[in-house]
Amino acid sequence: MTAPVLLDYASVLIFALTGALVASRAQLDLVGFAFIACLTAVGGGTLRDVMLDRHPVFWMNDPTYILIAVCAAVLIFFTAHLVESRYRWLLWLDAFALAVAVPAGVSAALLMTQPMPIVVLMGMTTGCMGGLMRDVVIGEVPLVLRKGALYVSAAFAGSLTATILDRLGFEAIIVLSACGVVTWALRAGSLAFGWALPIYKARPPHE
Repeated sequence: MTAPVLLDYASVLIFALTGALVASRAQLDLVGFAFIACLTAVGGGTLRDVMLDRHPVFWMNDPTYILIAVCAAVLIFFTAHLVESRYRWLLWLDAFALAVAVPAGVSAALLMTQPMPIVVLMGMTTGCMGGLMRDVVIGEVPLVLRKGALYVSAAFAGSLTATILDRLGFEAIIVLSACGVVTWALRAGSLAFGWALPIYKARPPHE
């Protein structure tokens, strides 16, 4: 099993768990849980494959991905009530999923020998779009757009790190590991220590 496939499996599982947790907060039924879990799990990877013109899309080639997402949804449906702070679990699971999905996107683009800007964008797309779709469908402010949060920025930094190391000739395992570590460190630092980039503050116009 290749590294991109392993990363896709891991990101699908973890993102599906976050989708199911969001569904539990919205008090959806079991079908709703499965739908949101699957949307979150494969949304970013689907958009990546469409843009890279990869046929068939990864989960259509192997429906096991959907089965994993549905199983994750069922698990959370029957156990979410045992979690004291579902939102805190959601944030940290989502951070972990981001750190797995970004390398998955980077790996797919590198295997197709895409240029550096495309590799970076594919890492960001795979990491961010599933969660964005999840939150928009549920009607919440997307985590990727929360004020001051290092989310898209973490995905960008991880993807850029991977492309630089790849150009320097490092082995794929080092490239993808560094991508995941940088992404995780920045996102986790944002959650644990409040790391954030400066935000725009409106000022009155000059006369």
